[in-house]
Amino acid sequence: MDITIAIPTYNGENRLPLVLDRLRSQIKTEEIAWEVIIIDNNSRDETGKIVQQYQKDWGNLVSLEYFFEAQQGLAFARERAIQEAKGDLIGFLDDDNIPALDWVYHAVQFAREHPQAGAYGGQIHADFEIDPPLNIDKIIGFFAIRERGEIPNQYRPEVISLPPGAGLVVRRKVWQDCFSQSSSFVGRVGNSMLSGEDAEVLLYMYKQGWEIWYNPNMHLDHKIPAKRLEKEYLLALIHGSCLPLFPLKMIVAKNWEKPAIAFKTVFGNLYNALKYKIKYREQLQQDNIISQCELQIYVSRIASFFYYLNQKLKPVKKLF
Repeated sequence: MDITIAIPTYNGENRLPLVLDRLRSQIKTEEIAWEVIIIDNNSRDETGKIVQQYQKDWGNLVSLEYFFEAQQGLAFARERAIQEAKGDLIGFLDDDNIPALDWVYHAVQFAREHPQAGAYGGQIHADFEIDPPLNIDKIIGFFAIRERGEIPNQYRPEVISLPPGAGLVVRRKVWQDCFSQSSSFVGRVGNSMLSGEDAEVLLYMYKQGWEIWYNPNMHLDHKIPAKRLEKEYLLALIHGSCLPLFPLKMIVAKNWEKPAIAFKTVFGNLYNALKYKIKYREQLQQDNIISQCELQIYVSRIASFFYYLNQKLKPVKKLF
């Protein structure tokens, strides 16, 4: 089979129908063997029933399968998808990602044209429920938005430049060969906004010599509800996204590079944070959301170093 479209979801009864409707309407797939699988990551709503309703009218050309994964966390849902998928490629869609009508076609074509690409993402466009704050472009990347032009290009994993998990396509065997251990990051669970699970897998692929690409022909819209623009959510999103930064850098860093990376992570970001507070003191005092988010980036990058140390010390503590 060419490709499996895997949709991890948690309480997605209201979001899934839009994604499934769009997948059912894909074009130029006559010569492609593909399937759709839903990974229900311990939902408490009617997600399972919604999928059952779609299965009744889905048709026979493309299968629609449902799997329940009780261990909550996106890392567990993705691993379950890897286990259940039949496709050589796996295209991951979140339940708030609406792919273009030719998304599946371009996902398969790119793999054929770029055999050294172990994984690749496409263009992700923001679909805000309400008008976002001014200058949202300064933090738009934290919403997994990617618009890197109309020419295919490689990401730079060595500086943690990577595609997000939304709309990510991977070669199943490459994932299995390069990443056989348990993930260090389980994904956002409960009140935790910690991410990094997708980036971790991609970095191990890169370490094994695989390239990570951007495919401009794969378009999808990321639906962003109003609640995700509230200050409390934005600050938590940024903190959870930046906290894995130093641990991720350690995956690809050479031993002689690590002290310099640690110094820059702590003292470089401390300097930038202080400089930012002085330069944008007025905006911060006025409770400007975007200014507070930009300052949070520096603070959370510093925290990522101490998060790494804490994780490293945990096994030592258990010995005493």
